[in-house]
Amino acid sequence: MKKHHLKYASIADILVLTESLGLLIKTRLWLQILIGMITGVALGVLISARGMALVDRHVAELIAGWLALPGYIFLALIQMIMVALIFSSIILGVASCGTGEQLRRLGIRIIPYFLCTTTVAVMLGIVLAESVKPGAYISQLMVDNTSLDSLSQAANAKEFVTQSDASAARHLNFPKTLANLIPSNPLRAALDGSMLQIVVFSIFFGIALLMIQSARAKPLLDIAMSLQEVAMKIVSWAMLIAPLAVFGLLTEITTKMGFDAILGMGGYVATVITGLLCLLLFYLGLVYVVARISPLSFLHNIRELQLLAFSTSSSAAVMPLSIETATKRFAISESTANFVIPIGATINMDGTAIYQVIAAVFLAQVYGIDLSLPALLLLSVTTIGASIGAPSTPGVGIVVLATILGGIGVPVSGIALLIGVDRILDMSRTVVNVTGDITACLVLDKLMLRQT
Repeated sequence: MKKHHLKYASIADILVLTESLGLLIKTRLWLQILIGMITGVALGVLISARGMALVDRHVAELIAGWLALPGYIFLALIQMIMVALIFSSIILGVASCGTGEQLRRLGIRIIPYFLCTTTVAVMLGIVLAESVKPGAYISQLMVDNTSLDSLSQAANAKEFVTQSDASAARHLNFPKTLANLIPSNPLRAALDGSMLQIVVFSIFFGIALLMIQSARAKPLLDIAMSLQEVAMKIVSWAMLIAPLAVFGLLTEITTKMGFDAILGMGGYVATVITGLLCLLLFYLGLVYVVARISPLSFLHNIRELQLLAFSTSSSAAVMPLSIETATKRFAISESTANFVIPIGATINMDGTAIYQVIAAVFLAQVYGIDLSLPALLLLSVTTIGASIGAPSTPGVGIVVLATILGGIGVPVSGIALLIGVDRILDMSRTVVNVTGDITACLVLDKLMLRQT
């Protein structure tokens, strides 16, 4: 009888714990996303041909493809309203500044700030790559085999080279590139997904509204406000499937990639991750010094944002959550958040910058190319320029990297070495990118308050 009583009590305890855990999971998005990440990776390892291979490779790919469906739906929903959200948010952010003087003070701070943090990221990446020398651990034989085999087998490797040539041609005429930032046809820019042109158009539109009579501007501002609310409502629907999206996307990634690709490039992966962590510490220092927020409190408040950014590999996809986090978790003014975050998601790519410079130096070391000081300076300037305005979508970093390699004489075919581990690094640098956007909001908001 006693035994039965103990058994009954233990079952009751388990039920209570299960109910509590279920409530905890239901009310905490970050925990749901974390569970989705862990279970997705675990399932990917179980069914992957490079893991435990519990099922046939074709069956594993079929399972992973169907499980990733919620993830593709999630990304499609976000991308569907991204142009509307950026357009309305920037207009409202500019209009919320109240006066042209306040907008001018915010504008003249944001660009120098982004340039400074990107420069810090690039310098940090060069110092790390030159100190650790991850390319020294890869034999020349492996390079020769990988560059030939991977380029012949991977369908997208050729695409990288083609896009690299096109990008390089565009960068030859820098004045024309600057002029092209102003869209001659905003609708074409929206169709092409040229986010930087959309940002520029939105800034001009918002400034014009700020400068005309308020009675004339009010109808358009009301439309922008309604447009933003509609976009955020669609985002809230997308967030309902975010944990399932994370689970499916990571299952598919792990199934295709496996862990052997990461282990084979361990030195390079470790160097990039170390650089990203150092950049994260730099942000934490900025937040503590300027905003007087402790690092632990800051990380606690952005954990959902970071986890979702890691899972989707797109700072644009999490932009709505970035705005919500900035305004609700840190009480940043809506004018600053609506202005800084859409621009930051487009041009504030510090995580991408540090990845690109480490990857470039790594491949130079692999091919035995000694980068002189002028070459490193050229690499720095090129990386800073290339990272600004790079599309905030998954996988774009390695395409931009192809442009950078040509400038320092590194064979573009070396990108084949990086393809296998790029996805996990893409996810990691996106976390740093979105953290940098929130940091920029905090720093600029505090600077604006001190000037008033």
